[in-house]
Amino acid sequence: MNANVGTWRVGARTMQTRSEDNEFIKPGSAESFAKLVDTYQNRVFGFVRRMVPTGEDAEDITQEVFIRAFQSFDRYDARASVRTWLFRIAYNLCVDRARKHNRGLQQVSLQVSPDIEEEIDVPDNRWQPDALLEDAEFRQRLDKAIEGMSEKLRSVLLLHDKEDLSYEEIADTLKIPIGTVKSRLFLARTQLQNAVKDLMETQP
Repeated sequence: MNANVGTWRVGARTMQTRSEDNEFIKPGSAESFAKLVDTYQNRVFGFVRRMVPTGEDAEDITQEVFIRAFQSFDRYDARASVRTWLFRIAYNLCVDRARKHNRGLQQVSLQVSPDIEEEIDVPDNRWQPDALLEDAEFRQRLDKAIEGMSEKLRSVLLLHDKEDLSYEEIADTLKIPIGTVKSRLFLARTQLQNAVKDLMETQP
């Protein structure tokens, strides 16, 4: 069986135009807020759930994301996409929750020279469900491998490979340089590929 990691795109996003984004952001409009929640709630929860240890934490943070969003409608910068804005709120709340519980952010050893970060060409080898992922035990162990990554690597992997954000959108969401996005994504995929190899070697 091939040990390469395939693509991980589970439901590619539908492109939203700026005008459609603006339909979600109408200060004081319960209707636009309900539309925002209906459109993005599952996406935000899916991201948060992989960033925090428990489903209860994920539910609390997801709820808080939309409360913060509603309270910030009048400060929304229309130059940013709605989903980038929401994921930024979600990520910051995940970081705050980790620090509050004294877990902190795991330290990341970026073994890539800062001088070449901007030149990294990250192969587009996102993985998608295939025969391998039909094995429930394998999926569970793979999820554990992702959860075991540092939050810095895991967040970039999830935003790019699952939520389909571009390098630029991730950089805007996490407030980091594009070169750092590329290096973290490269390292995250390398870790995931190594985890898959280890898992496959233990398969009967």
